[in-house]
Order: sequence, then structure tokens, then C-alpha cells
Amino acid sequence: MTRALMIQGAGSNVGKSMLVAGLCRAAVLRGLSVRPFKPQNMSNNAAVTVDGGEIGRAQALQALACGVEPHTDMNPVLLKPESEVGAQVIVQGQRLATVRARDYSSLKPQLMAPVLESFHRLGQGGDLVIVEGAGSPAEVNLRAGDIANMGFARAAGVPVLLVGDIDRGGVIAQLVGTQVVLDPRDAAMIRGFAVNKFRGDPRLFDEGYKLIATRTGWRGYGVVPWFDQAHRLPAEDALDLGTAFGTGRFKVVCLGLSRIANFDDLDPLKLEPGVTLTMLRAGQPLPGDTDLVVIPGSKNTRADLVFLRAQGWEGDIHAHVRRGGWVMGLCGGYQMLGKIVSDPAGIEGPAGDMTGLGLLDIITVMAPDKRLTRVAGSHAASGTALTGYEIHIGQSDGPDRGRPFAWVAGQAEGAVSPDGRIIGTYLHGLFGEDRFRRAFLASLGVSAGPLSYAAEVDHTLNALADHLEAHMDVAGLLALAQQV
Repeated sequence: MTRALMIQGAGSNVGKSMLVAGLCRAAVLRGLSVRPFKPQNMSNNAAVTVDGGEIGRAQALQALACGVEPHTDMNPVLLKPESEVGAQVIVQGQRLATVRARDYSSLKPQLMAPVLESFHRLGQGGDLVIVEGAGSPAEVNLRAGDIANMGFARAAGVPVLLVGDIDRGGVIAQLVGTQVVLDPRDAAMIRGFAVNKFRGDPRLFDEGYKLIATRTGWRGYGVVPWFDQAHRLPAEDALDLGTAFGTGRFKVVCLGLSRIANFDDLDPLKLEPGVTLTMLRAGQPLPGDTDLVVIPGSKNTRADLVFLRAQGWEGDIHAHVRRGGWVMGLCGGYQMLGKIVSDPAGIEGPAGDMTGLGLLDIITVMAPDKRLTRVAGSHAASGTALTGYEIHIGQSDGPDRGRPFAWVAGQAEGAVSPDGRIIGTYLHGLFGEDRFRRAFLASLGVSAGPLSYAAEVDHTLNALADHLEAHMDVAGLLALAQQV
């Protein structure tokens, strides 16, 4: 029987994903065979798994921390928001339906069975499963049919560590208040608490820490200081919009689309010494000294075209091109670069066509089938080997496809403008491949450093594990895990 422990948060963004990744690596370094699990995730930042499905990017990072390949069982329910009121529901890696938020509650009772199936299958043959909750169990208005927090914990018999975020203030109320509003049977699943994101001397919180333990009866498992290297790991949530990374002379600006997806494509560029990467906020003009504009992936291409235009970015991009700048579109961004985005079946909204940015001579037609695959190929311009993955609907074709961005399995992929300054591709994850990243930057006149991105991520995961070992009772947490 595999042991399991669940990390839940007293609120959203308390750092659960990072803690799970760190605990996974700490347990691996102690010689355990570990797997991550998140029953339900909501994110447009997804990864393609070894079994041909998709899961949240955070679970892919946690799998890396465990030293195993990502698998759809690690995140059996993934919600990918397509609008303010609706989301695509992915079950065990494959699209089930698109539902409005208010209708999802009626669907949830059908999802507990595949969630438990994936959980128990994942645990076979391993020593430990570390489970991540979603949002907060204090959202008791969502408790009926819950599969993400206490509903899962009770169904699977998994003990819970509740985590509060001191950085946002009110952490005592977060933790004590959660116990107050929970059903007593749910509260009984919580066996301890921890405080995350402390800045300064953690001993200054000693009295507050004791107060939480006294008021709740829970054992404390640590006060975790802010982890300064977190930005060196792939992020799941686009919370860094408006932030500039690096101090290099080559300026890369990524447009902060309203439905931005797989934005971690650019994470390796944050660490390149010759590059400054800025995630542009809505309403901000494109800086005049930008060298490369990146239009990232989007969960809804046509809706984000409307959004892009509303920010005034279309004119900025065309002015940038007239100045001789480069533009790169990734996946949905690639589709936006073309002349027309056609959606005859109304997959992304009302059926119809929309004019694109017109920077590539291609037309995209949306279709219901989603392409989910890992790829290996070569960069057409340099011949450099590359690896990545595809996760999209729609097919693009037109004269500029005669100048492909890459060759994959002998087939042309992507498109490049006649002058080579407008680049479009469906491939994600390219910049994590060191050889390609160096060749691509060199083609833009940038001398890349000796960075090994995979080694950097691995080193940071080890540092995160050490950080948790220093500030949490990791041995006590592992002992808390129960057989399920």
C-alpha cells in the first residue's frame, strides 16, 4: 500500500505547487519513490504527457522533481478557461466537454470515479504520493461534490497539511478561520499546518505560530521563508505580467494576452545574460526599444485578437516591424500573425472569420480535433536539433508555409516571412532546448551564455528541497503520510 499526504491551502496562491515540488524532491533525495497528484487543476498552462494527454504545467514540474515522466494520472481533471464564464474540461488527459462555470457543479459527481482511479493507479509500486489541493477548502460554498480538496481527502482517506500565506497578511485568520468554517468531519482530516512566504526573521512569528497551534489543536510543521530562486522554475500562473527579468541589451517583450497559455515557453530566456524579458501588461504600450515581440499561446485565438487590438498593440506591432524588429508567434500567436482566423464550426465562440494581423501569408481554420504530441525535429534556418510539443486546435496553411520554421518528421512546420523577421510555429517548449536557444538567439545577433536550462531547473529543485528541509519538519511530514 502506498502512503499519501495532501497539501491544501488556506487560500489560492499560497505556494502549494512550489511546496509540493520541493517536498517531492526532498523525499526523492531521502531515497523514496514519489509521485505528484492534483485531482483538479485550473490552468491554461499545460504539458503534454508521455501517454499522449495533457496535464497542468505544475504537475509536470512536480514530476520532474520526482525524476519521473509526466503522466495524465497525475492531474486527472484539468479545467482550461476559454472565457470568463466557461472552461474546457480535460479528464485523464483528453477533452470531455466545454461547460459554463455554473454548470460544472452538475458534472463534478461524475468525475470523482476517474479521479480516484487515477490516484490509486498512480500509487501502485511507489512509496509516496504527495497530493496538491486547489484553491481552498474554506470555500465551503463549493463543498458539494468537491473533488479538489476535502471531498477527495475524505474519499481517499488522505491526511491534510493546511498551508497559509503570511506574505498577503492575516495568516492567523486564514488558518484559524478555515477550521471554523469547515464541517467538523472535514476539519478532522487536517493533521497540521505550515506558514509559507515569510520575509525576514521567522522567529518574529513565534507567538503567532503558537497561537495558531493553540486555537486549532493542530501541530505546526514549519514557517517557510520566501524562496528567492522561485523565478528560476517554470511558473504555472501568469502572475508576473508587468515584470522585467534580466538586464541584457536584447529586449524581448511578450504580450500579456487575456487568455495567455503556455507562457512558460519563455522561462529559459529569463536566465539568459544577454536578454531582458518583459511580460507586457494590458494597456501598456510596446516599448520603442523592443527587439523581439513574442505573441504567446492563447486558449482562445479570436478572443485574444480582439483583446490585443483593444490594447493598441496591433499598431505597435506594425510600427515595430517597420522599424526592422522581429516578431515571433507561438501556437495561438502564430495563428494571429496570419491573414484570417476562420472558425466555421464556432469552436471558440460564434462561427465566422476574423482578420488576423496580416504579417504572415497564411490562413488558419479551426477544427474540433486537438493535436497533442511531443516532437523532435530541426530548426530550418540553422539545422539545429530541437525538441518541443504541440497542443492546439486548428491548421494553418498558405504561401509562407513554403518557408518553414522547422522540419518535424520530414514535414514542414510553421512559417517565416520572406525577410525572415516574422516567425510562426505551433511548437512549445523550444527555448528549453539549449542548442536551439543559442542558435535562435545567434540568428538575432545575440550571443547566448553557457546556460544549461535543464541543469539550472534541477539545481533549483535541489535548492528548494534544501530550503524546506531547513525550515520544515520534513521527517515529521513524511511520517504523517498514511497508507491508502
